[in-house]
Amino acid sequence: MANGRLALLAMLVLLLASCAAARRHGKPDQCGGEDSLPGMRRHREPRCSSPAVSAHGGTPAVMTVNGFQKGEDGGGPAACDGHYHSDRDMLVALSTGWFAGGRRCHKSIRITSRQNGRSVVATVVDECDSRHGCKNNIVDTSAAVWHALGLDTNVGEVPVTWSDV
Repeated sequence: MANGRLALLAMLVLLLASCAAARRHGKPDQCGGEDSLPGMRRHREPRCSSPAVSAHGGTPAVMTVNGFQKGEDGGGPAACDGHYHSDRDMLVALSTGWFAGGRRCHKSIRITSRQNGRSVVATVVDECDSRHGCKNNIVDTSAAVWHALGLDTNVGEVPVTWSDV
């Protein structure tokens, strides 16, 4: 009985380590994925945003504030390049589906505030992992983006639209 529990625990540790490695290295994910452990209930509900974005008027999203510097709330280094970045730069982490397995890495997107109509261009450097706590409609940005849009980071969440540039 103890050997079975130990084997299950070892399998769980390996699974979590592989998920963390995939997150750190920006590897493609499985947005509609099923749970892969034997005996677990299958879950088919999409956990990620669609990689498709609206060509007209932008894709609706919720903008949150993220720290891209070492030791901040953003966690580890950016998924696109494995580096930390300055919060003074115009940076964004996209929800898993929009991150598209890293295909948007180092590409520019336009973010428009639905509160005041201001727009800025920011560079995608990271993923906001929808499989591990991030909602599937998040544009997680540096403080510089908030300031450029004339918004207060203390608000925490604001409605925006975004599009590829």
